[in-house]
Amino acid sequence: MQLAVAGATLAFLVWRLGTGPFVEGLRAVDGWALAAASGLAVLTTGCCAWRWRIVARALGVELPLGTAVAAYYRSLFLNVALPGGVVGDVHRGLSHGRDTSDVGRGLRAVAWERVAGQVVQILLTVAVLLAVPSPVHAVVPLVAVGLVVLVAAVMLATRVRAWPAIALASALVVAGHAATFLIAARSAGVTAPLSEMLPLSLLVLQAAALPNVGGWGPREGVTAWAFAAAGLGASVGVATAVAYGVMVLVASLPGAVVLVAAELHAPLRWEGVPDA
Repeated sequence: MQLAVAGATLAFLVWRLGTGPFVEGLRAVDGWALAAASGLAVLTTGCCAWRWRIVARALGVELPLGTAVAAYYRSLFLNVALPGGVVGDVHRGLSHGRDTSDVGRGLRAVAWERVAGQVVQILLTVAVLLAVPSPVHAVVPLVAVGLVVLVAAVMLATRVRAWPAIALASALVVAGHAATFLIAARSAGVTAPLSEMLPLSLLVLQAAALPNVGGWGPREGVTAWAFAAAGLGASVGVATAVAYGVMVLVASLPGAVVLVAAELHAPLRWEGVPDA
């Protein structure tokens, strides 16, 4: 179903806009943009791993930060490379659960970590959309009311004392992702001021959390709509989304190294050879 929705979204965009915006998005990415995205990914991945460690410890499971960073990079790569956008998270939870002999708790730690991150991201998005004009400014107050209920429920279901650190880590993650999108937009030729681009970037980040195929599909559709509604042009929106997608893929490649290294090391464990 996810593959069908993502494919239909991309096919619709090609039908309406042609292949030009997709090609322009690929051409827009240069070495500087890739280096910036990779550097920002170090920050965001480290903060995600820190957030995961906080949640795991709140659930009574220890998780070394270095192990968490490596596992999170691997998770990001799998999420980008495989359909669904959550395969890497499931793998991360299962692996951590097996390492700690408690698969259920490992999966819960990952699930709560992702939920906590999404709650903070939604809060920040709504706050910005309330303060700055955007294509969805009229409906944001209604969303804000429902968000208060959601946040209250999540905080009651988790340990409140862990939330300050979780909120800080999540805010840094959102800032890093938004900065990456803004770099992609500048690379695609967008010259709109930050006050106009920030709400658009946060809207796109929310769309990126929808069911997708390696990140593709809803992200491009929402970016095209948001840019068109803001008067920047749907084609420019698609080019920006494509550039962002390429930057995210390249930034996740350390996860592929972690994955290959783990696979090469696994036979040694199976044969009873001690870890180096």
